[in-house]
Amino acid sequence: MVDAFEDAGDNAGGNAEEKVHVRVQQRNGRKCITTVAGLADDLDVKRICKAFKKNFSCNGAVQKDEEVGEVIQLSGDQRTNVKDFLVDQEICHGESIVLHGF
Repeated sequence: MVDAFEDAGDNAGGNAEEKVHVRVQQRNGRKCITTVAGLADDLDVKRICKAFKKNFSCNGAVQKDEEVGEVIQLSGDQRTNVKDFLVDQEICHGESIVLHGF
C-alpha cells in the first residue's frame, strides 16, 4: 500500500510541473500584481512578457526564480487575460493553466 501512495505522489508532482500557475498577489491598497510561473523552458519568456505588456496595456518584468525558473510579473489583475491569451496563441492548453487568488 505504501508503494502505491508514493507512486501517486510522484505522478502528482509530475503533473504539477507541467501546469502553468497564474497567481495574483496583493500589494498596498488596491494595487496587485499577477505572476505567471511554470511556462515551458523552450519558450521565449521575454517575448511573451512583451506581448502581454502590449496587449493588456500594463507594465511587466521577467524574474529569475531558483525553484520555478523564469516568472513573468504583470501589474494589475490580469489572470483572465493571461489565460485567454495563452490559449488563443496556442502556447499551452486551457486544462494546463491554473488560476490562483481571490
